[in-house]
Amino acid sequence: MSIRSIGTAVPPTVLEQPRVAELFSQQPGTSRLAQRLIASAFGASAIDRRHTVIPELDGEARPDPVFVDVAAGSILSPSTGTRNEVYVREVRPLLREAAEAAIAAASGLERGDITHVITVSCTGFMAPGPEYLLVRDLGLAPSTRRLHVGFMGCYGAFPALRAAVSTCVAEPDAVVLIVCVELCSLHLRTSEDPDTIVASSVFADGAAAAIVSARPAPAGETVLDVDRLDTTLTATGEAEMAWTIGDLGFEMVLSNAVPRILEEQIDEALRPLLEAGSSSPPEEGWAAIRHWAIHPGGRAILDRVQRALDLTDRQLAPSREILRSYGNMSSATVLFILQRILTGSENDPEPELDPAPDASDRVLAVAFGPGLTVESGLFTRRVVS
Repeated sequence: MSIRSIGTAVPPTVLEQPRVAELFSQQPGTSRLAQRLIASAFGASAIDRRHTVIPELDGEARPDPVFVDVAAGSILSPSTGTRNEVYVREVRPLLREAAEAAIAAASGLERGDITHVITVSCTGFMAPGPEYLLVRDLGLAPSTRRLHVGFMGCYGAFPALRAAVSTCVAEPDAVVLIVCVELCSLHLRTSEDPDTIVASSVFADGAAAAIVSARPAPAGETVLDVDRLDTTLTATGEAEMAWTIGDLGFEMVLSNAVPRILEEQIDEALRPLLEAGSSSPPEEGWAAIRHWAIHPGGRAILDRVQRALDLTDRQLAPSREILRSYGNMSSATVLFILQRILTGSENDPEPELDPAPDASDRVLAVAFGPGLTVESGLFTRRVVS
């Protein structure tokens, strides 16, 4: 079972982090303490820019503003229904763009080969859902089987991968298209609550698609073999991360205790991946894993996980680069990182991918979400011979 390709898409409006921090800190009634919290959260985020489906955030005044009154310098408070209406409108082109990119990158496969579609999103609701729209917009057969994974948070790509793998085991000729799409910026809001300020400093919009199949790939194609997928709940932290629906948008709880909890428990949470198929972990431990795709829930999470697992700066480079350039796009983010590892990138600060990696070129991906839930996967990056 392999991930044959990954494609990504982001909306055109770019949020430059210093400008957004200034907008939030200058809101009427913001206390000096909140201004300091905003400056600290945005300044320490390790994010340069993000993308959004809200054009008003580009700083240009528009008639009848919904999210930002640029002329007044005010962030507005649209209802959850209004935010969801924008989700329904804006999610469709991103879904298709990411899917088309993945299809184009899947050598030896065509859109007519796709038998199953799985979509993932936690930032909006609609029915017919995103998976329905994809079947229609891609011109797939009406009999294409569909599944939507909803409201699972930043780790949502992993349940989708697990469903794709199970499908391919049951139906060896299956070709499964997964698309994660998140419009997190629809739920930005002003607040003096530290959790809300942190959320406003990191979340962004984007989509990522992956094609999974057990069909043999053409010689010379680079793939990610899916070796094992795992899930666990941390012993503590259930109340430290949550995603709920409020009257003025979806509300994030993202406690500053999350990085500490992950640092304390990440080794135990990931250990089953090393132990799979063996009576004891390999002697080299985490050193056996060359490439890491760690969901950048925030800079502190990356720092703490790196310290707990004794990872090098080079191993964290893909995760930090995605955080710097795109922010936290919830479920889509880990696929952005895996795409870097699968294909390499001229933009990576320290590219280290061999042109023909051998079977020991292991990849470990992990994402975190409400619960605290830790979802992870072990992969082998290889060139098909």
